[in-house]
Amino acid sequence: MFADRAYFFDHGLRFECQQCGQCCTGESGTIYVGPEEIAAMAAHLGLPVGPFVETYLYPFRDSHSIREDDLGNCLFYDQGCTIYPVRPMQCSSFPFWFSNLRSEKRWQALRRECPGIGQGRLYTKQEILARVQRALRF
Repeated sequence: MFADRAYFFDHGLRFECQQCGQCCTGESGTIYVGPEEIAAMAAHLGLPVGPFVETYLYPFRDSHSIREDDLGNCLFYDQGCTIYPVRPMQCSSFPFWFSNLRSEKRWQALRRECPGIGQGRLYTKQEILARVQRALRF
């Protein structure tokens, strides 16, 4: 369905996270953590699941969201993501979210905020659409 039509990214898009924190700090937001992601995050930090959930997460929908500090910053951001290898799908699928890919204009606006856009490896149209599909669950 999605793959059959033309997009501004038919020839792919470059992206490599710079861990700058632009999407992790500032404005508050919901960072969905799927139930299947919690144990890996806790293990990465060397914590049992129960205390990890109590300290870092709050109930949201069918699972949890990551708590933020008083400024709206993700608790796992400290001059880079402290859980980067096991970060939630919502984070790992950024910037390939439907809302960011609706138009080339929106993508270019996001590019001014995110220094990783235009950097790194080239993601194919198929890879981008697969990430969009995974991200649609948030």
